[in-house]
Amino acid sequence: MSLRLLVVGAHPDDPDIRAGGLACAAAAAGHDVLFVSMTDGRGGHHEHHGEGLVERRREEAAAAAGTAGIAYRVLDTPDGRLRPTLDRREELVRLIRETDPDVVFTHRTNDYHPDHRYTSQLVRDAAYTVTVPNVCPEAPILETNPTFASLLDTFARPNPFDPELFVPIDEESLERKYDMLDCHESQMYEWLPYNKGDLNAVPEGGEARRRWLETDPHPGLSEMREAADRFRDGLIDRFGTERGRAIEYVEAFEISEYGSPLPPEVEEELSSL
Repeated sequence: MSLRLLVVGAHPDDPDIRAGGLACAAAAAGHDVLFVSMTDGRGGHHEHHGEGLVERRREEAAAAAGTAGIAYRVLDTPDGRLRPTLDRREELVRLIRETDPDVVFTHRTNDYHPDHRYTSQLVRDAAYTVTVPNVCPEAPILETNPTFASLLDTFARPNPFDPELFVPIDEESLERKYDMLDCHESQMYEWLPYNKGDLNAVPEGGEARRRWLETDPHPGLSEMREAADRFRDGLIDRFGTERGRAIEYVEAFEISEYGSPLPPEVEEELSSL
């Protein structure tokens, strides 16, 4: 079975952090994966800005895509200025119809960053609408509403994350995910450490920095290990006691009520990547 997976993040590197392992494993298995950033990333730095930063982040996304064997699109809305407007919704409707994905992944609406929240709202507003002929009539409709799924987060209010899809990340996919994130130098080694107050902890030199990614508690990296413990009961229910207890890294996803239910055969395919 060949799947089409669409991951819509707010910024270049958001899809990589939350679904990079899934993307690497899925691409290696022959599935089509498209990452989309709703904004151009120009807000994500403490020293660089403007079109130079936008171009740099596009290049980083392209390098990450090449590493994973996927496609990557960075849209033109300025970072920090995304709004849930009709224009942006219709942009997503057309993109989802063009892609015709089996599953669409995005942020949840209860998230710390407005771009994340509005990305989630836009994707949710596009769900079902992709099947309505009189909306964006120039773009052929989808006969079936895709499954929509939320990327992992740790926010508990008003609703804690409640995953239904678990994708164990083996060592090969884990290594490739780190390789993807290593491509996002402006974020992994500059902006995010600066924003956390530990820029001085970033090692000099490419190989040392790359290995530092494996030990530094970046959100989305340490969370793969934490998620395996956090959702251990779910892993045991899904994979059985022996394997469920042995899984060390996992990317977890919550299925939205706004799309089609996750077909059992799709869950089986993704869970066994």
